[in-house]
Amino acid sequence: MRAITIETPGGPEALVLREVPDPVPGPGEVLVEVAASAVNRADVLQRQGFYDPPPGASRYPGLECSGRVVALGEGVVGWNVGDEVCALLAGGGYAEKVAVPAGQLLPLPKGVDPVTAAGLPEVVCTVWSNVFQVCHLRPGETLLVHGGSSGIGTMAIQLGKAIGARVAVTAGSAEKLAACAELGADVLINYREQDFVAELAASGGADVILDVIGAKYLDRNLDALALNGRLVIIGMQGGVKADLNIAKLMSKRAAVAATSLRARPTEEKAAVVSSVREHVWPLIESGVVRPVVDRVLPLADAAEAHRLMESSTHIGKILLQVA
Repeated sequence: MRAITIETPGGPEALVLREVPDPVPGPGEVLVEVAASAVNRADVLQRQGFYDPPPGASRYPGLECSGRVVALGEGVVGWNVGDEVCALLAGGGYAEKVAVPAGQLLPLPKGVDPVTAAGLPEVVCTVWSNVFQVCHLRPGETLLVHGGSSGIGTMAIQLGKAIGARVAVTAGSAEKLAACAELGADVLINYREQDFVAELAASGGADVILDVIGAKYLDRNLDALALNGRLVIIGMQGGVKADLNIAKLMSKRAAVAATSLRARPTEEKAAVVSSVREHVWPLIESGVVRPVVDRVLPLADAAEAHRLMESSTHIGKILLQVA
């Protein structure tokens, strides 16, 4: 098969399309013929040499894909050869085939084409597990989403609105904020011109904050939290080390969590995927929630896709069409 390889970490040019051996599904795994994959920030970090795949995972980048089941490993039940699926991966999506633990498969949502579906598993599982399973966002609460026009952000806006929350977003341009407003965001904050702490202060702050920035925003996120607020950090675009004001945290009776999805045990990821299938898939199939795609590029143009990701000019997901 063909796959995007990273022989030497570096810039986008480090992504090279090569012929490599086909993967073989192990016990409890299925082999998926990939229709498309999607670009995530974690792929960029892996390409740069800062985020190795977990032990046993494919060395090729790509944390989600869509496609068709072409083989079943020993002990797999509930799936058949020919099933159209999308999948949460620990790696390997930038390839023509990938072996996936069966618990990380989702059926292709009705009404979503096979290429577009590639942009769903990672963002849906990330948002659902953090905003709802960790932070327990409730109807009527305020959710602040940093990077509202990103793949994660566009999904968080829609899921927040779907359960009746008030959603505030930060983004860096009028165009990006307009896209967030179209998805239902209630409070639009241009972080280049406005202070998100001040913008949320009048309404008592955010009950839940979904943060991809990390260290740079830690103290200001605490300021922006409401009483009993919950901050969950899922990215480190603004650095990895910061001082935590424990007195401020205690005064708000707040909680700070930090999570990642890729390296979790397969049974934990399967539990997240199962919950997504139960709670989010019906929203997608009914049209209440939809994937937001900026553009689709061929797999051979993975380097260009990474350049676009790093430019931060996109809105929603950047997809790589494989088949």
